[in-house]
Amino acid sequence: MRFSRNSVPGQIEIAKRESEERDAMRRAKEEGVLYLKDAAAPIREALIVLPEEVAREARVAVVGRDGNEITVLAETTRNGKTNEAIESLKKEGFTPTVFITTKTKLDEIWEKYSLAKSGDERSEVSEEVRLEENTIEEIRRKVKDKNDVAEFFKKADPKTATSTLLGYVLGAALKLRASDIHIERKAEKKSLLRFRIDGDLKDITGFEERQSELLISRIKLLAGLKLNVRDTAQDGRFTIKSASGAIEVRASVVPAEFGEAVVMRVLDPSVIALELKDLGLRKDDEELIKEELKRPNGMILVTGPTGSGKTTTLYAFLKKLHTEKIKIITIEDPIEYHIDGVEQTQTDKEKNYTFALGLRSILRQDPDVILVGEIRDTETAKVSIDAALTGHLVLSTLHTNNAAGAIPRLTDLGVRSSTIGPAVTLVIAQRLVKRLCESCKKMVAVDKELQAKIDKFKKDLPKRVARESMEVGLHKAVGCDLCDGGFLGRIAIMELLEVSDEIDSLIREKTTEHDIEAMAIEKQGMVLMQKDGIVKALQGITTLDEIERATGPIEW
Repeated sequence: MRFSRNSVPGQIEIAKRESEERDAMRRAKEEGVLYLKDAAAPIREALIVLPEEVAREARVAVVGRDGNEITVLAETTRNGKTNEAIESLKKEGFTPTVFITTKTKLDEIWEKYSLAKSGDERSEVSEEVRLEENTIEEIRRKVKDKNDVAEFFKKADPKTATSTLLGYVLGAALKLRASDIHIERKAEKKSLLRFRIDGDLKDITGFEERQSELLISRIKLLAGLKLNVRDTAQDGRFTIKSASGAIEVRASVVPAEFGEAVVMRVLDPSVIALELKDLGLRKDDEELIKEELKRPNGMILVTGPTGSGKTTTLYAFLKKLHTEKIKIITIEDPIEYHIDGVEQTQTDKEKNYTFALGLRSILRQDPDVILVGEIRDTETAKVSIDAALTGHLVLSTLHTNNAAGAIPRLTDLGVRSSTIGPAVTLVIAQRLVKRLCESCKKMVAVDKELQAKIDKFKKDLPKRVARESMEVGLHKAVGCDLCDGGFLGRIAIMELLEVSDEIDSLIREKTTEHDIEAMAIEKQGMVLMQKDGIVKALQGITTLDEIERATGPIEW
């Protein structure tokens, strides 16, 4: 048979492949391992069992997976790095079946890593790692309390699929309204599962070392983390589907004394369903915020420690502001919830996309409203202030203990005192306290001494606070099947500082935080955070004990 000149390269390539396959078949026979000529395109769940750099160095690829059973392709089993990788997979709880293949086939499979990382649904990577949505929803329906979780792990068969174990943990966490899931190694052979519910960390159940290792491996796989890295911290995220919508899970894995410890932050989308009216604001404070949100420019700051609900408050503001007539852009670290109609961006240290640089870029996008996730450095503070002074409404957060503390914090960051007053219009400080369960809360009797304090407290409140709302009276937590020890959910207690002309004058004089707060109380009738909490306790929403826990001893 004769070939045209154009066909020769193709024939040469075919001959080369056939020679390579014969060599691979010979190696397989010599090593007593089966040869696999044609392997289906690897599924993402299998491919990322081994990080790309490890797979390339070890000359292997994981191409198939059924639970913990995996299919491994190798160029040879007489390579030290290859055997190290296979042994590490066994230690992770996998059962590998090894086949010999060609170098060309391995090269083709390794190229699929870029597609797996991108999550491109059109790629040859046939499916993504996923949890069974129906299983999670079924668990949410069945779990009543933490005792059910403990009983499940106590009776769990050693051969129970890891995906089933993790699905149960996630389903139970969603049912029990956990914001965080902790998996902690407490001893060489024991681990502990804990949930943070309404701000409190609660022990849920202990389980065996084997279950812990399998769960952590599964979490790392889902979050796109390196399975073979155990001596440094790693962060990732994944999404699970539920009846309430897609739920983002942020996973943090750190090395600990007895092994790795995991914390998963569960970002339930129902949080951003909150409207301004759902934040638990007093009527006077709600009206004040509504007026401030009508401004075309200026800055509104929300302050408080980590976990005080600042993001939820800001997202409620965005929902109030959003219309088709204005453009809203955010820069966050990270994006916690996705909001329809809002253009959200995320900082990226590797690409040098910081709050400050991102904010400068955002300003060129003609926004009306800008949300800056956090002001934490001088450049971000100055650019945010400039944006507020040049026709933009800027929303952001600061880490300060109270509202008045935001002023010295800004000056510490290098902002000129002469620009703070004209730029900042409102500062809100907040904390979260547990909300009493409406189904079981019980009225408490008040002795004469406490009643006298309450009467004086009501008398001293500014006129804008409605007294009739406090006639409900003090209540205590009881506990029922619907709640957690008498509490169900949380509510914010707040203090609002308007940066008025009088406050601006004090700022320019570089006066103290205490003087600013005193002026706001005298001239504006500002209600301090603890007093707002007492009002909510008198409304039967929370308890005085909760207010003391969040703000310290009550100063009547």
